[in-house]
Amino acid sequence: MSAGFKPYPFEAKQYAARLPELEGGHETRRHAVTIVGGGPVGLAIALGLAKHGVRSVLIEADESVCYGSRAICISRRSLEIVERLGALDGFLAKGLPWTGGRSFYRNDEVLHFTMPQDENQKLPPMINLAQYHIEQFLLDAAERHADLIDIRWCTKVTTLRDDAHGATLSLSTPAGDYTAQTDWLIAADGGRSTVRESLGLKLQGTSYEGRYVIVDILLDSARPTERLAYFDPASNPGSTVLVHKQPDNVWRIDYQVRDGEDADEAIKPENVMPRVQSLLDMMGETASWSPVWITIYKANALTLERYRHGRVLFAGDAAHLVPIFGVRGANSGIDDADNLAWKLAYVVKGLASDALLDSYSDERVYAAHENLSYGTKSTEFMAPPSFAFDLMRTAVLSLAREHATVRSLINPRQTSAIAYTASPLNAACDAFANGPAPGTVLPECPLTIVDQAGAREGHVTDLLAPGFTAFYFSEDGATPAPLATLDTKLAARALPFALVPLARRQPADASRRSGWDRTGRLFPMYGAQPGALYLVRPDGHVLGRWHGEAGSVAAQALAALDHALCA
Repeated sequence: MSAGFKPYPFEAKQYAARLPELEGGHETRRHAVTIVGGGPVGLAIALGLAKHGVRSVLIEADESVCYGSRAICISRRSLEIVERLGALDGFLAKGLPWTGGRSFYRNDEVLHFTMPQDENQKLPPMINLAQYHIEQFLLDAAERHADLIDIRWCTKVTTLRDDAHGATLSLSTPAGDYTAQTDWLIAADGGRSTVRESLGLKLQGTSYEGRYVIVDILLDSARPTERLAYFDPASNPGSTVLVHKQPDNVWRIDYQVRDGEDADEAIKPENVMPRVQSLLDMMGETASWSPVWITIYKANALTLERYRHGRVLFAGDAAHLVPIFGVRGANSGIDDADNLAWKLAYVVKGLASDALLDSYSDERVYAAHENLSYGTKSTEFMAPPSFAFDLMRTAVLSLAREHATVRSLINPRQTSAIAYTASPLNAACDAFANGPAPGTVLPECPLTIVDQAGAREGHVTDLLAPGFTAFYFSEDGATPAPLATLDTKLAARALPFALVPLARRQPADASRRSGWDRTGRLFPMYGAQPGALYLVRPDGHVLGRWHGEAGSVAAQALAALDHALCA
């Protein structure tokens, strides 16, 4: 073991501050959208807007992507979003996929859990990837859209003034200070949001007393990638320890600070390194290791009551703080970005009323409460806030050694896609026996994609368009005239839309891109018969679904679109 710190096996590019065209200390150009915060959420929003042709300015206080692992677990749902943003290749090439984990109580394994994974999926349920890699791959994608994404490094927001038309920002940089105006302001500037503070807004909820030391170490180990949790281990009695393998031989270790222990003392290397060594000894890891990053974390379950405040919109940690247990933090922020980007893009382009942005707040506040509910349960188990919770946990862990029925109480309930079942955008639909209801995310299914380039293997999500997508189920892929008319009407309105036939047998006509249910799984999975139509939002959530005569189905789909965009 080395006595000193070593750098990460990753070197971030450093960026300098630059000034835009100014006149008397004021930027001459007013912006449609300004995003404060260049972390994963801010970058994802900028990329989402760019995919819809909307330009944004991204303000970032630092000079590079972050340092330290921070968020490390990226869910399948987030990977689906990242794929639409054009950054998936880097995530899959560098990330370490995993499907489950193990929990131990003292010397005994008391849980071995697995996440849903079957032959229908094209992406793993989870990958481990440090936040500096996450930001870098999103930044690489953003730099490919330099005409639409203006990134301003080393730029801090000092004050802001909002009004009915937008906001005026006072910005400070090493190159000089200036003010800038924007029609829409997105606050993605983290848990200590300057924007949130400037507007006098407060997060509501629970802040837990328990603290965790987070340590990244370099360790060459052949141990498989899985989530490891140790309760009351011999290496740190009375504590909880989490261990995750990351790319490049970096390991992430989170351990609970003991009651009465000073937090500042707890993160000093001379106190951290013996505990890490004791843990590695317990795990049977004998290779040399070195620390590369140490910080401390306090669990919070907090959210704003609303994420839209006039022309200021909040996302990620600026909007909510979710406990790390169950890996909902970064993943919920990426989901915020996916929901917000298309809605704001449609408003900016004049395709929707700005009331559409109220549904962003409605849906994502609901999602935050869902995430906070699960995150709170996990936190109360991982770091009991009282004697009663500690007593309950000890009882569960003790019983789990011999009784499988209680082991589910140890399961950290990893993040999953949120269904917006009560969304104001959802269309009232005919009854389906099964399949994704309005507000839910499309379930994945393999199929054959047929178009003018030929036939190739793919999945349902490969057929989603950048705008709205209507999936029409039929025997042979033929498109009834009323649906073709719907296609024409929406094209005349410049509304991004694609009608995609899904057929039971190989379509004869390859002039329109379509899907062939070669496995026979798709129709039953969606509860669909020939004549069914699913209308899907740009973020992959179902807006509505109908069975029936083509003219009636087309009329209902058009009404659902009008309701959503003018709500």
